[in-house]
Amino acid sequence: MYEFTVIKSKRKTMAIEVNSDCNVIVRVPLRCTDKCAKEFAESKHEWIVRAVQKQKERQQGKVIPNKELIIELKKKAEEILPDRVRYFAAIMGVEPTAIKITSAKKRFGSCNSKNSLCFSYMLMLYPQEAIDYVVVHELAHIKHKNHQTDFYNEIKKILTDYKQREKLLR
Repeated sequence: MYEFTVIKSKRKTMAIEVNSDCNVIVRVPLRCTDKCAKEFAESKHEWIVRAVQKQKERQQGKVIPNKELIIELKKKAEEILPDRVRYFAAIMGVEPTAIKITSAKKRFGSCNSKNSLCFSYMLMLYPQEAIDYVVVHELAHIKHKNHQTDFYNEIKKILTDYKQREKLLR
């Protein structure tokens, strides 16, 4: 059995996660005893083994950029992303209020309530098809602030193969 960290909080359910460092975290309600948390984790042993293995496989393929690569990726993002955003925004009939390049590690893009878009420079490590998918995905959030059917239909209008493009990011 893997070692795990128990986090108690105001929640009604129990959950297990394996973070990017392959640490196992068991989240439980405040009233849950340590014994209860341990039993829950033990009952999910097979899932934990698979999740840890999956994280290890993800880590093997990851590029950890040095300072020079970071500078290069940021420059590439600043050159490519504004043009791609303008191109797809015109097709989709939307206007973002701003475009920012960030150093986010866990998400490739975001759209806030004011329709300002952020993109991680790490996106530049992926093929153009994946980059365009993230751009269209974030622009679709200007019309639909969720991930429901209308949101994905909006993406599909522009990128009929969006599911294959999305897989490139995994």
